[in-house]
Amino acid sequence: MTADAAPPVPRRRPLRPTRKVLPEHARAHHRSMVLQHLFHSGPRSRADLARATGLTRVTVSDLVSSLLAEGLVSELGVRAEARVGKPATLVGLRTDAFSIVAVDLADDERMHGAVLELSGTVRERRSASVRGLTGAAAVEALTALCRELAEASPLPVLGVGVGSPGVITPAGCVVQAPNRGWYDLPLAARLTEELGLPVHVANDANTAALGEFTYGDATGGGLMVLTVGGGVGAGIVLDGALVHGDSHAAGELGHVTAVDERDDVDGAPLGRPAPCACGRTGCLETVLSVPALRRRVEGLAPADAAAALAQVGRRLGIVLAPVVSALNLPEVVLRGPRELLDGPLREAALAALRERTMPVISGTVQLRMTSLDEDGALSGAAVLVLSGQLGVT
Repeated sequence: MTADAAPPVPRRRPLRPTRKVLPEHARAHHRSMVLQHLFHSGPRSRADLARATGLTRVTVSDLVSSLLAEGLVSELGVRAEARVGKPATLVGLRTDAFSIVAVDLADDERMHGAVLELSGTVRERRSASVRGLTGAAAVEALTALCRELAEASPLPVLGVGVGSPGVITPAGCVVQAPNRGWYDLPLAARLTEELGLPVHVANDANTAALGEFTYGDATGGGLMVLTVGGGVGAGIVLDGALVHGDSHAAGELGHVTAVDERDDVDGAPLGRPAPCACGRTGCLETVLSVPALRRRVEGLAPADAAAALAQVGRRLGIVLAPVVSALNLPEVVLRGPRELLDGPLREAALAALRERTMPVISGTVQLRMTSLDEDGALSGAAVLVLSGQLGVT
């Protein structure tokens, strides 16, 4: 540095937001607080809502009036009380007055969709083949299924939630989904334009994690949901929130290299590294995806098929160990065909996971199948709409 050169200016993070918080932002936040309390706690009086949310009674009354006009809540009559004075009028969320269209794209052969009430009750189901469809053809098939479900709904549709493979931004743009041939695809915006409905799109593993955490048997201490379908992806929930990552790619374990030319540790080699849809070779999903597992066990006797699945399971456990250790996750949940994942594969993966983590983690970590079966991702896709349209999480 010369004598006249200015010293480098250190980079600093801003100490406060650069965007103004406008009155409408505060009102939207207060609205979501009221709706969320009604969703989770059931009917309440206006005074109850004021106490629970910390808002003034005037603010709550104004919000409830707006929600009544929108048809989202209804008055349910007075509550019987022993106290002297005018009994309170209860208001409740109209969970059976609107529906949500939810679609899961994790399966390598078929798209699965449903019409759900706001409470999560399934009213209608539909599915459509997606085998061999990529690019624009896959988008057209998805649009047709969403439209069919919306038309089958007996109630007004609040919105559409889609769980899709790939790296997806919060705005619903698919940055890359190699198995679908989607790159920089504004999927949410395109579906919104085609359907005339609000559409929310998120990674399918993330939606499965939302469903398991909200409606399943999650302990609440954090979890990873590993979705095994046409590809492999993971959704991670920590401290009650999804982990997205800097580039919206948190949980992309399917594209961690798991097999290479020197792969001769931990038992017999898995074979030569296979090419992956992402352009590299030896990714985890080249051995763990449903098509790869089916090819591996095809034509084998039961004992040989079990050994082949256990071999893949051990490699899965090796890949999971550093992630589980780094995040101190208490449970990992597998979602996919039970006949392939539950049994030798899951048992071998758990054994390898426990072998490769320190006792304080290995002694308690669980690796189990999802408790929600096929509805896990659909429930999670419905949560996308509840959050995006009502602020309910």
